[in-house]
Amino acid sequence: MILDLGDGITLERAVALRMSDGTILHSDHYYPREAGPHPTLLMRQPYGRDIASTVVYAHPAWFARHGYNVVIQDVRGRGTSEGTFYPFRHEAQDGVDTLALLKKRPESNGKFGMYGFSYQGMTQWLLAARQPEGLLCIAPAQTAHDLYHGWFYYHGALRLASSLGWGLQMLKADARRAQDREASDKLEAAWANLPAQYLTTPYGHHPAIGGYVKDWFENDTPGPYWQAQDISQQVDQITLPALHLAGWFDTYLKGSIDAFQAMQHKPHHHLIAGPWIHIPWGDRIGPHTLGPEANLDTDALHLRWFNHWLKDTGEFTNEPRIRHYALNENQWHEADAIPTPNHTLYLHSEGRANSSKGNGTLTHLAPNTPEPPDLYNYDPEVPVLAPGGATNAPGPTNQAAMELGNNVLIYTTRPLTRSLHVFGSPEVAIHLATSAHTTDLVAKLICVKPNGDAQFLTIGILRRRGLTPDTPSLWSFPLEPTSIVFAPGDRLRLEIASSAYPLYDRNPNTHIHPRQADSWNWARSTQTLFHDQAHTSALHLPILPTPEES
Repeated sequence: MILDLGDGITLERAVALRMSDGTILHSDHYYPREAGPHPTLLMRQPYGRDIASTVVYAHPAWFARHGYNVVIQDVRGRGTSEGTFYPFRHEAQDGVDTLALLKKRPESNGKFGMYGFSYQGMTQWLLAARQPEGLLCIAPAQTAHDLYHGWFYYHGALRLASSLGWGLQMLKADARRAQDREASDKLEAAWANLPAQYLTTPYGHHPAIGGYVKDWFENDTPGPYWQAQDISQQVDQITLPALHLAGWFDTYLKGSIDAFQAMQHKPHHHLIAGPWIHIPWGDRIGPHTLGPEANLDTDALHLRWFNHWLKDTGEFTNEPRIRHYALNENQWHEADAIPTPNHTLYLHSEGRANSSKGNGTLTHLAPNTPEPPDLYNYDPEVPVLAPGGATNAPGPTNQAAMELGNNVLIYTTRPLTRSLHVFGSPEVAIHLATSAHTTDLVAKLICVKPNGDAQFLTIGILRRRGLTPDTPSLWSFPLEPTSIVFAPGDRLRLEIASSAYPLYDRNPNTHIHPRQADSWNWARSTQTLFHDQAHTSALHLPILPTPEES
């Protein structure tokens, strides 16, 4: 059936494309007013092709008005497409088959681009690694090229809230498709109260989950399971231009930035890093305003990108390699590369850095006198919450209330006398001893405003096993990247804890795996952070030169 959408744009629904194994996938095709053939924009997605990711992108008809065929396809086992859905597993070959079939259609001029965010971004990477003829450029947004490190796990800790939440969403759709009312009702009930699902222990035995979600939980180390479904080992096979888009408060920020950095040595890879969460992209996150410049016209940006590569207009010729949005300053900046840390602040205290009422400080001076260590307790039963609290709300949330607890160590600079622009991934090097054989270390970078608000910026975690109890060792790891301008009068703060729940799963501090642990096998631990002459603990920052310094 072909529908008239007005202004000469037409829609052909449920076009059947037969894959090489005989499975039929359905897609909706939008056609421009002008007679073809035309270049084609392809989106492959698992959420229903009628949605077409319009939560963040213009409707496909808008792109058709600008002279593109637009194809929105239900991936295998989703929507009305045949087959069984298993996330990521079939997307490379199905993408190859789809492109080959679309090239033969009379409306196609043989030039293709792809767009889409999240899962739709991953379908682009998987197809690009196959180097299909005719795919000239992609625009993956808020996604990952490495599923283990950039989507599901961070330095050994499961991204519990996003993995469980998205898993329930996918399983819920599977149950409806299978007309399994019992499973559907169970999953709907779980989905309706996600925060309660995070509390289920052991989370690996959650009664509503199974299939691929259990596989994610059980494959808790990088290896063949993950590499078979991503392109982390195929970066050299990516030869086409890519427009990467990331959000500073997005679930897949690390995955997006890691993908760009893995390919930044290649020509024609560009990064747009804005102040956004996963949905939507704009100038507000809940009650937080981000400045009018945050309302970047990403649709116009994508149109220029595709015009450049699919219509040879040259519109992207003078674009910088990187455009990044500086939080608090609320302005866009340009860069050729993401800098590495070049500035060090050292942790100090008088032995009581616990809470914002403590005496922890950050200075440029390394310890040159004996300093007592700071101790705090980590209790898996009462974990330090995620920056967004028990619901894991994203954004620059105020941490002031959370910082009143003694299970958090806090180190703060004096008020700044001039602005400071941090751009990139901060890193910590912490000397820590724990009474447990396994535990986690969490670090957060905070901007403390003159009124006392403690604005969350970025976070990182490291999970270690096989530790020798009560023996200091060096914990070094990066936080997720950011771009933030600290204004004069602001203070820079480092928070240290051993959980950020439910952003990450909690470590039980025992030999029991976190996915199998409950209150019967949780154990408290005492953490001792050293910052003396023999054990300097530090925060390393990537700081851009001020205009007068550059």
